[in-house]
Amino acid sequence: MAALFSMVHPWASAFGILGNIISFLVFLAPTPTFLRVYRKKSTEGFSSVPYVVALFSCALWILYALVKTNSSPLLTINAFGCVVESAYILMYLIYAPRAARLRTLASFLLLNVAAFSLIVAVTVLLVPQPHRVKVLGSVCLAFSMAVFVAPLSVIFVVIKTKSAEYMPFSLSFSLTLSAVAWFFYGLFTKDIYVTLPNVGGFFFGIAQMTLYFCYRKPGTSALVLPTSIDDVNTAAAAAEEAADQAVAEMSASSHPTVAMLTVLAELQKMEQEIGTPTPRKGYIKAF
Repeated sequence: MAALFSMVHPWASAFGILGNIISFLVFLAPTPTFLRVYRKKSTEGFSSVPYVVALFSCALWILYALVKTNSSPLLTINAFGCVVESAYILMYLIYAPRAARLRTLASFLLLNVAAFSLIVAVTVLLVPQPHRVKVLGSVCLAFSMAVFVAPLSVIFVVIKTKSAEYMPFSLSFSLTLSAVAWFFYGLFTKDIYVTLPNVGGFFFGIAQMTLYFCYRKPGTSALVLPTSIDDVNTAAAAAEEAADQAVAEMSASSHPTVAMLTVLAELQKMEQEIGTPTPRKGYIKAF
């Protein structure tokens, strides 16, 4: 904690510590999902993409913090993020089907080994020392901006399905707080590469919370009623799996300097499939 706090920049240190605390908790949000994976010895169709992307993002920001120096808050939380995301990926590889395991390994090698190694090599060998912070910061900023399509896709899905069932308010609120904390950390340290992405993160967080209140359906009955115990179990399992996937993928987006960082193409596909269900044989509508 002493390494994180500096009397020279007390406000920057305070927001850096706050960002660490919030991001620490959000990084752990998928833990219940992976406990479920461990108990059932199956990944149940969950996607590993958000965790691979989050690991790559953490590695990028660690490299940036090391080159910039005097960035302990960035270094500590991203180091923790690397450990957590690596653990998630490892467990996924253990329990995923062979095809999903191969896809995960391919994406990991492409992004976290090949792409990251290329960035390190170019930075060290081709970029002069005085320009390395600017180059790496620009790479981190570009990557952060590129994945803003993810929360945007979630917003479109919620509007299209008119349901916020799979967009947890508590997680959206935490991600917004994270964006605020890291925005002010970047502001007080005069780090534009930290500040700018979190402006977008804040507005996307506000938009998600607004949509939650617009489309939440408290106290409503299920749209369909199963006619057998097997149908009840199947429907409950599907709902639990969908909710876990949404929480896991949203929380994987919780990069400390980009509150909404993630790639959620899989979430969008899942939402489109389960957000507009059609009654199946053996079900009756509830009035």
